[in-house]
This record gives sequence, C-alpha cells and structure tokens, in this order.
Amino acid sequence: MSESVVVIGGGPAGIEAARGVADLGLPSILIEQRERLGGTPIFANYAALTPYFEDAEQAMDAMIAELNARPLAEVRTNTTVTGLSGEAGAFTVELSTGESLEAGAVIVATGFDHFDPGRERQIYNYYQYPDVLTLQDLEAQLKAHEVLVPSTGKPPERICWVQCVGSRDRNIGNEWCSKVCCGIASKQAIEVREMVPGCRAYIFYIDMRMYGYWETQLYWPAQEKHHVQYIKGIITEVLERGDRLVVRGEDTTMGRPLEVPMDMVILSVGMEPSAGTKSMAGVLGIEPNRYGFIEAAKPPLDTVSTSRTGVFACGAALGPADLEDTISSAGAAAGKAVALVRRGTLQTV
Repeated sequence: MSESVVVIGGGPAGIEAARGVADLGLPSILIEQRERLGGTPIFANYAALTPYFEDAEQAMDAMIAELNARPLAEVRTNTTVTGLSGEAGAFTVELSTGESLEAGAVIVATGFDHFDPGRERQIYNYYQYPDVLTLQDLEAQLKAHEVLVPSTGKPPERICWVQCVGSRDRNIGNEWCSKVCCGIASKQAIEVREMVPGCRAYIFYIDMRMYGYWETQLYWPAQEKHHVQYIKGIITEVLERGDRLVVRGEDTTMGRPLEVPMDMVILSVGMEPSAGTKSMAGVLGIEPNRYGFIEAAKPPLDTVSTSRTGVFACGAALGPADLEDTISSAGAAAGKAVALVRRGTLQTV
C-alpha cells in the first residue's frame, strides 16, 4: 500500500488537488508536462479571471506559492505519465523520465484545449484576416494593457464578439455549451470599454447563458454601466471590405439580415478535451464520455470518480467548467482520493 497521491496536470485544478491532498495529511506528487505550473491561465496569457477581474498571473503565482509551501507536496515538471499498473491503494505510475512512482490514488487534472476556429468551415476567416481574433488572442492584448487592431496598430472604433464558435454545433460534433464563453466575452467587453472608451462594443449571441451570479456580476454591468450592445443573432460569415471587416448574419429578434462593419472580430471559442485528457484516458485505462472528456462514473452525486477505482478526475478534464467549479471539483477529488487511501491503509493494519 502507498499513501502518496499522484496528480496529473499543473493548472488550477491540479494545483488545488495537490494542495488539498497535502493539507489532508498525505503526500501529493504533481506531474506537469510543461516547464512550469499555471496551466491555461498562464500559457494562454489570461489577463483577468472571470468573473472577479483578478489578475490571472498574480492569482496563479499565489496558488503555486501556497502549494510549494506544503512540505508534503512535491512537483515534477517537464514530465508526463506513460503508464499505470496495479490497483487502488497500490498503483505503479510510470513516468517519461524513466522512473516510476508508487501511489495509492491518482487524480487527473488535464484541463481543456481552446477550439480551433479554423475547423468551423472557415466562415470566420480566422487564419486569413489578421483582425479576426479569438478570446485568448484578445486576452493577450488585455494583459499587455493595449487593445489594438493588428492590421493598423490603432485602437479599434468598433469591436464585436461572436458567441458559440465551436460550441453547440452539431455539424462539427461539438454539441455542448462551453459554459464560460458568454461570461468571458462580457468581461472582455467591459475591459475594452475601459481601456478604449471611444470604442463601440457589440456581442452577437444565440442565447446568453449567464448562470449563477454572472448575471449581476457581468451581464447587467456590461450593458448598463459600460454600454455594451447585445444583439441576438446568428453570424454566418466574416468578410473583408476595404480596410474593415464586415460581419454578416441574421438579427433573429427582428427577423432580418444584418451586415455591420467592424475593426476587430473576436471569436468566442469554446472548450474541447485537451490532448492530455485524451491521452491520459488511454494511458490510465479510464472511460471517456461521448465527447472525449473523462466520464464521471456516478453522477450527479459523485462527479469525480472515474470508471477505474482509485482514479479520480477534476476540473475541465471532466467537461466545460469555470474556475469556481474547477476548484470545487479539485477539492472533492482530493478528499475522495485521501479517503480511499486511508481506508486501504487502515484495512491492512
């Protein structure tokens, strides 16, 4: 029997799970394939966390510092898990470094990938027009405190967001709502209006999905305080006309075509299973769901156990999740992993 818990993935979910295990009194070993911890908020250059507008890099550095302060927590970067054998309480975890670890339980926290808008039948011309960006492209500009039209280097006069790019789309197989895109677009629109007060901001949406407190945290302030305009409509193409972009589609409220000029178009791309999530499902012998995320074995009352006893999952490895849900599920996974290991240890005494 081993008392250690191996956590795979060094983003918010993995950091929180590893910290939780250590705080509950067992050794945690966090495995991250990249050179540093922080996950998507760091490597996708997030400016501020939704919905509280907290500086993303500072927040992640604080999480990492807390983890590093735990004597029971160990971090291994530039490392991947290549195999898993044994059973709950007595796993052997093979690493890309040629080493192996003994673990009583494993937690998968491999996150998500942003949807590649080039797959969306090229109707938005993301790879053709430099002024068509994604949420994470704009995050990098917001992080640098400089929102500029790439083709001109000037601040935009008109900017819009196109919702549900790569989400809720049966044509490409992404039938799910990615949960956070409406909130992130609204957060970004507020930030753009603050940085470039003269810029007019529009959000084109199918349905605005502001769950929980985001309605009052983001949606109404964006409209009432920052004068962001929300237009219910379906965007069918983005074209270039002269030195501006043209957004075409249908205003579904009015039931008429729309065609509006824009300086920048931001594609609100959704979440997909990360390459690491898909890989780990095979390596660990756990079942994915129909969409490629990790299948929770016993929802809705047990959302972090997987099809293999002793292996748990959390965060966006399980499906689209905001940061609050991610941290909550990481805590749940840590608690269940520790409980399993301790039960096994006690039974052998």
